[in-house]
Parts: sequence; structure tokens; C-alpha cells
Amino acid sequence: VQLQASGGGLVQPGGSLRLSCTASGFTLETYAIGWFRQAPGKEREFLAGIIWSSGSTYYADSLKGRFTISADNAKNTVWLQMNSLKSEETGAYHCAAAVVGGPYNYWGQGTQVTVSS
Repeated sequence: VQLQASGGGLVQPGGSLRLSCTASGFTLETYAIGWFRQAPGKEREFLAGIIWSSGSTYYADSLKGRFTISADNAKNTVWLQMNSLKSEETGAYHCAAAVVGGPYNYWGQGTQVTVSS
């Protein structure tokens, strides 16, 4: 099971980024994919998730509609579109996989997002 996150970078406050998470080595039919953020000095925070088989999505309340998670079944890829980014959202963004109903126990390397002017 491998997950590869990419798409991070430097963006100004108010800007947008789209992250991708590509899965390999397993089929995603029975899994959910989630995005998490690890900010410096803070605990890892759940952002958004998607259940592969149904396409159902769920988000942290704090995002207030600024982030959108989606999936491309053909490419085994999950996207996280992030808009109106804030400086406090700087951190390492990780994707993870969980068997639906279970804990996220497959993690990929993170991609760094820096929100700064």
C-alpha cells in the first residue's frame, strides 16, 4: 500500500492550491481517503475525507466550504482543492487511507504547503 501526496508549494494568503494523493498497491473500493494537516507545534488535524465506493465526502467544520475533496477513479487519485488559504494553514499535508469504518492506518509522505506573503 502506497500513497503519494504532491502539489504543495508557496502561496500567498487568499490564494489557492490543489493537492493530489495517488494510491498504488491496493484497490480503493473498500477504502476512504482522508487529508490531514500537521502544522508546526500543533497536533495533526483532519481536513476532509472521501469514501471511494460511494463518493461521499466529509469535512472539518473549520474549513467552512473553502476546501473540496474529489476523486478520479481511473487514476486512483484524490484531489484536495484549497481556496482562500490562510497563513495559519501552513504545514505538511498528508493523505491517508482507511478501510471504511476503521482508523486511518496507511499514510503517505506529506507535501509542504506554505502560506505567506
